[in-house]
Amino acid sequence: MKLRWFRVEPGEVQAVIATHPRVAQVAVVPRQDPVGGVRLVAYIVPAPGDGAGEGGLAETVRELAASRLPDYMVPSAVVVLEALPLTVNGKLDRKALPAPDYAAAAGSGRRPANAREELLCAAFAHVLGIESVGVDDNFFDLGGHSLMALRLASRIRSTLSVELDIRELFEAPTVAELATRLAVTAPARPALRRGLTARK
Repeated sequence: MKLRWFRVEPGEVQAVIATHPRVAQVAVVPRQDPVGGVRLVAYIVPAPGDGAGEGGLAETVRELAASRLPDYMVPSAVVVLEALPLTVNGKLDRKALPAPDYAAAAGSGRRPANAREELLCAAFAHVLGIESVGVDDNFFDLGGHSLMALRLASRIRSTLSVELDIRELFEAPTVAELATRLAVTAPARPALRRGLTARK
């Protein structure tokens, strides 16, 4: 399959996640995201007797994938299930897989402290296709990826009139961290406009 201009084999992602000692089963599938794109989602079944919280397991699985795979192959979400749904033929029932809830943990933390943070929260939410984002929410934990990062940079340029290097978003993926960086960032270049050539 093609994902963000790259050829991606979900089986390769599954193989990496399957090495996690707390994962008994895994399925990685592409899904439509809220804003019309496609994201990889990993569905995992914990190993028998695993007593850790689902959130902790999902986070460590995503960290494992990020440490071994390029950014575009890291699942945007990891969903923990009691069992993978199967068809009567014993194959994975993709239609029965639940959609990940990217907004479940978004917007519940600290609220914006100033106008810059408020504008960034709105920009994050718009690009991610969710209702609200808190200042400490991580862009990539909410399903963001490199292509969305480009859209976010463009939106920030138009709303805050500052240039954002994509690397800065990877280094400062929360509104709070990004707001601090943008406070010292150079203004955006003025947009190109069609001009009239002076007659001699």
